[in-house]
Amino acid sequence: MPPVSLVVTTAAMCLVGAFGGALAALLGLPLPWLLGSIAAVALIAILAPRRLPEGYAFPQGLRILFIALIGMLIGAQVTPDLIRSVPHMALSMAGVVVFVLLAQAANYMIFRRLGRFDAPTAWFAGAPGGLVESITMGEAAGAEIPVLVTQQFLRIILVIGLVPLALSVWHGTAMGSASGLDFGPERAALGGLPLVLAVAIIGALIGRALHLPAWQLTGALLASAVLSLLGHPLAPPGWLVDVAMVVVGAGLGLRFTGFNRRLLLRGLWLSAASVSAMLMLGAGLAALVQRATGQDFEMLLIAYAPGGINEMALIALWLEASPATVTLHHILRLVVTILGMGVVARRLARRGTTTL
Repeated sequence: MPPVSLVVTTAAMCLVGAFGGALAALLGLPLPWLLGSIAAVALIAILAPRRLPEGYAFPQGLRILFIALIGMLIGAQVTPDLIRSVPHMALSMAGVVVFVLLAQAANYMIFRRLGRFDAPTAWFAGAPGGLVESITMGEAAGAEIPVLVTQQFLRIILVIGLVPLALSVWHGTAMGSASGLDFGPERAALGGLPLVLAVAIIGALIGRALHLPAWQLTGALLASAVLSLLGHPLAPPGWLVDVAMVVVGAGLGLRFTGFNRRLLLRGLWLSAASVSAMLMLGAGLAALVQRATGQDFEMLLIAYAPGGINEMALIALWLEASPATVTLHHILRLVVTILGMGVVARRLARRGTTTL
């Protein structure tokens, strides 16, 4: 599509997302700029997809830039104290492996028995992470791609919505809705923003070259962490994090474009069952690990929540739940999940069948 039309449509979607975020903030909802943006743009994508230009897709470059900035903010919180605490995370990291194995098994049973999915679709739809990887491997294994895409996307959306909501109910007040939260490191002034952008972009490119999981986030995170450990923490200003939430939310909301409404409604209740089971499993593991190690329960709950790495990093930031630690756990969840899916994918390929 023409560049002018692409820019105008993207700007309009971001404005819609900002309106949704402002409304959510006015209503005192948790994580308003992210959830409000998703909801507002998703309404357009579902109810009025013809209003969008033909062939329009949210620019990935813009989304990558803001995710990299989020990575910069998380990396700036990597301190020598955090590095020294890594050996003490052994039990909580082991809990991630247990979570992935149990969540994958539970999801397979839910989608196989309740959803009546075929075996490959049930297995890859039930993966507790790796949206792109699950779709790629699932397609090669003969899974039903529309069903698989719907379930994997709804997993992320429901987790993003339910985790802050549950914590808000627990605390009796909206979490992540206040402005001006203190994330620790000194923020870059407006004049230092070009340097922040440069480091974020270079870090993301390095992450891509190294094939890091969620490279948009982790590459910039590593670059920022190195600067922090060298005594030069560099983090974007707080208002830019709000803008990042709106942009990421708008990109997620537009993914609803073209979704079959009947498939979406059917997938919603199945995903609700799956996500509820995973969150209860994560809460149980978090309670056990907290009792054994004394680590913060809310941090562990977010660390075990099966959302996207980028989105869970945002939630951890706004709930001030040690985002660097949370991100580390989610990277491990992604790696373990992908390895597990790879084993099953090779097994299906050897057998030449769709039966696990």
